[in-house]
Amino acid sequence: MKLAELSIKRPSLVIVMLALLIIGGLFSYSQLSYELIPKFEVKVVTVMTVYPGAAPAEVENTVSRKIEDAVSSLESIKKIQSKSFESLSLVTIEFENEADVDFSLNEAQRKINAIRSDLPDDIEEPSLSQFSISDLPIMSMGVTANLTESELYDLIDEKIEPAFSRLRGVAQVNLVGGQEREIRVNLDPDRLQGYGLTVPMVQQIISASNLDFPTGNLTTRENTTLIRLSGKIQSVEELRNLTIASQNGQNIKLFDVAEVQDTQKEVEKIARIDRQNTILLQVQKQTDANAVTVSELVQEKIDEMEQQYAEQGVQITIADDSSEFTLEAANSVIKDLFIAIALVAFIMLFFLHSYRNALIVMVSIPTSLIATFVGMYLMGYTLNLMSLLALSLVVGILVDDAIVVIENIHRHMEMGKNKIRAAYDGASEIGFTVTAITLVIVVVFLPIAMSTGLVANIIAQFCVTVIIATLLSLLVSFTVVPWLFSRYGKLELITDKSFFGKIINKFEAGISWFTAEVTNILNWSLDNKIKTFLVVIGLFVSSIALVAMGYIGSDFFPETDRGEFLVQLEIDKDASIEETNFITQQAEAYLQDMPQVESLLTTVGQSSSGGMGAAQATTNKSEINVTLVDRSEREDKTNVFSAKLQRALEQKLVGAEVTVVPVGIMGAEAAPLQMTVTGNSFEEAFAYAQAAEEVLRTVDGATEVETSVEEGNPEISVSADRDKMASLGLNVATVGQTLRTAFSGNTDNKFRTGDNEYDINIIFDEAARNDIEDVRNIQFVNNSGQRINLAQFADINYESGPSLLERYDRSPSVTVSAQTVGKTTGAVAQEWEEKLGNIEQPKGVEWTWGGDMERQSEGFGTLGIALLAAIMLVYMIMVVLYDDFVKPFIVLFSIPLSFIGALWALALTNQSLNIFTILGIIMLIGLVAKNAILLVDFANHRLDHGEKIRTALIQANHARLRPILMTTIAMVFGMLPIALASGAAAEMNNGLAIVIIGGLLSSLFLTLIIVPVVYMIFVRLEEKFSSKEEKNYEELMVADYEHIHPEQELEFD
Repeated sequence: MKLAELSIKRPSLVIVMLALLIIGGLFSYSQLSYELIPKFEVKVVTVMTVYPGAAPAEVENTVSRKIEDAVSSLESIKKIQSKSFESLSLVTIEFENEADVDFSLNEAQRKINAIRSDLPDDIEEPSLSQFSISDLPIMSMGVTANLTESELYDLIDEKIEPAFSRLRGVAQVNLVGGQEREIRVNLDPDRLQGYGLTVPMVQQIISASNLDFPTGNLTTRENTTLIRLSGKIQSVEELRNLTIASQNGQNIKLFDVAEVQDTQKEVEKIARIDRQNTILLQVQKQTDANAVTVSELVQEKIDEMEQQYAEQGVQITIADDSSEFTLEAANSVIKDLFIAIALVAFIMLFFLHSYRNALIVMVSIPTSLIATFVGMYLMGYTLNLMSLLALSLVVGILVDDAIVVIENIHRHMEMGKNKIRAAYDGASEIGFTVTAITLVIVVVFLPIAMSTGLVANIIAQFCVTVIIATLLSLLVSFTVVPWLFSRYGKLELITDKSFFGKIINKFEAGISWFTAEVTNILNWSLDNKIKTFLVVIGLFVSSIALVAMGYIGSDFFPETDRGEFLVQLEIDKDASIEETNFITQQAEAYLQDMPQVESLLTTVGQSSSGGMGAAQATTNKSEINVTLVDRSEREDKTNVFSAKLQRALEQKLVGAEVTVVPVGIMGAEAAPLQMTVTGNSFEEAFAYAQAAEEVLRTVDGATEVETSVEEGNPEISVSADRDKMASLGLNVATVGQTLRTAFSGNTDNKFRTGDNEYDINIIFDEAARNDIEDVRNIQFVNNSGQRINLAQFADINYESGPSLLERYDRSPSVTVSAQTVGKTTGAVAQEWEEKLGNIEQPKGVEWTWGGDMERQSEGFGTLGIALLAAIMLVYMIMVVLYDDFVKPFIVLFSIPLSFIGALWALALTNQSLNIFTILGIIMLIGLVAKNAILLVDFANHRLDHGEKIRTALIQANHARLRPILMTTIAMVFGMLPIALASGAAAEMNNGLAIVIIGGLLSSLFLTLIIVPVVYMIFVRLEEKFSSKEEKNYEELMVADYEHIHPEQELEFD
């Protein structure tokens, strides 16, 4: 190896390289930002259209379907889902992984603009947005002060909220709760009737009286002066005394027909922190901003604001800050990283017998880790759970190359060489093998790093970080280790005199005993090949059976315990916000008394729906975000505690439907188990979905089972007879406008005072809009001055329809969803699917998985392909290493052996198969193949030196047992802190480390025994079938020859 030679001859080169890597690494580290999970683009575009007052069926027919048809011709669409609510259409388009979402968004906008004329006139413009995880609020804070509600609202709206919006990295700040001032004109229908006035008349007169008119200029030679008619209403008193008509010489004022109030808008949402009323501010960050930095800036601003408005007694409390969890999770992984380094150093000390050698090996850990930051910075990565996890898992791998190199240099020193010669020979001899075993780890991760999809987005940073760190450790082991050893290395003889020496001697005796035992077992196995194989096959089958028989379930993402969950309450559809608030306060009072509860954040009139940070505003729903005390201070895990709490609340709150929603890494989690049933008609789909829902209720582990179709709100339908209406001299526009103003209010007019502008809301008095008779008796006046009641030309009745209609890929659909408790999603889904097989499925009705099951099948597919690609690449590297197409199969044989330990470890620790544990299994391929390569490589060398097969194998076992044992124990100890961690988000990492530890331990014993047995069989078979003489190509390339026709050819030389 030229590298080893260079580093021994010219150490200045190594020192400069090291300095550059370390300085670059430290600089890069300072530039990296913190995140919880890697940033990735979600290929989803949503089209939201508000259609005021329309029923779901009308929204679906006139808006949702037309938008679906328009966008369905876009390229690389995966699926289109639409939901039609009351007054709202929501079309969600999900694209394939290779799609360019920005381009698709523009295309979708173009297609919708093209059909705008086909959509109803009174809809608001469709708004398109690309969904991004960065759009979720990162902080919520409550503001209280010694002011009236409307004063506080104004202060927040005009001063406090803009101050936060101006901070670097803040995208927007939303207000929840609070009451804004408004001027309300409560019309009295009886008085209007008495004076012969109608609602549109009053509305027009107020509009016409509330205008500023620029009416021209006065111009002289010197100057020009503008004339402005100042017609804006200046005070509430002025509005009250506004003349709206004149009859028989008598002026009719507004106060004659209406009560004018300076009041607040009707309450739509209420927010509370720990049962104290507040106005909630939710901060969203910009896509590329760093949550931790934004959070720090917001906290600085809070202190500044509290000082600035100290007179008003402004208090701002942070109710929720997602960056705390990010930092906690990152810090706990960093803590594990340091523990791992300390454990590995301790192991090195035992195996290498001296502080000196242990230090030489340990140099490779900090050097490689710090230099890895350069790679992460150049790749645009951040410090997130994945990249930090990679750094802490890789600690055990980083010392591998250095161990193998130093172990070999040691062997050469023991032969009697001086340290410089030993360093050079030892490093050169094993160079190719070490490069191969490092490349094996690199190629295992390459397929995942290069694939696309949700799983690859999450895991790619993990894989690339491992690749960068491993390649750097290879560089260090061929430059730094030979250089340090050639200068400072020496053979240390252990004496029994020192305490340390005694311990080391004991340890060495233990290793000698272990080597002797392994050799005995190996000898037996070589004599009893069939028995050995039967034992191994039995073990392998037993581990596969664990999965097949359901002892190991499957999930997409491991459950994480954030110590947080949502309690969602829902009461009757027609309930007022006051009624919802009353029930919510009972729930809060119950929760507040529980010792496990740390804080409550309540929103009444709004609840998160379906994950992805979507919130729905409805008066009959409320949501309490419950944060529990630290895990160490409570008995139950969050999901167990929330399930118990749900039962207690259901008994306590009569008439309320209680749902608990876990809060995971990405925020409120949508139901993990979702099945979308599609049919030719809504009725068909609904009937099958109801049957599926009944079946799911019988499956253990499924809770919160529900279908997406809800009973509709009771509504009053007004169907006008057009002919009668026309004969009476009225039209739909007048009737519709009058009804809307009377019952929902008209806020087109504004009242300005100082810098502020408030709505003037013209609406019927409360007493005149609480009964169906009030609708029937509303009056209109036609052009002839006749008064006409609505009941004269329209049927007015109570009706009810579904409050949500869904479509999936342009067919009517219904979604059945459930949370899972105590069993993995995969296990519940499997049982549900089996039971569904017994129900007749009508023609035209189909179902597909949504939610986690859909992601799981996609993710497992990606990882399955990556697994096969990894095995294939490992094979190819070994073909190059051994220059042989058969021998690599010996190494591949060790891979299934690691699965035995991995699967048993999962079953014993009650972990599930999820994307992280499968990633662990893929990582194992590289780690385990390494051990087998070391064995086979040494056996090949011995065979080339003319040893018999059996002797060669036993010698390989003796020579390589120590480095194999050392690297395996170093890795196991390096993973232990992560396997046992219990900090924030540790559940994700536990499974990954457990799989690797289990696999490494099982393969340590089995590789040392099975690989030699397989090797022996292969070599024997090779001898049997390839009887041809080996050609020596090197000699043949320069073989002598005799020129046949010298007269025809002229030699060059």
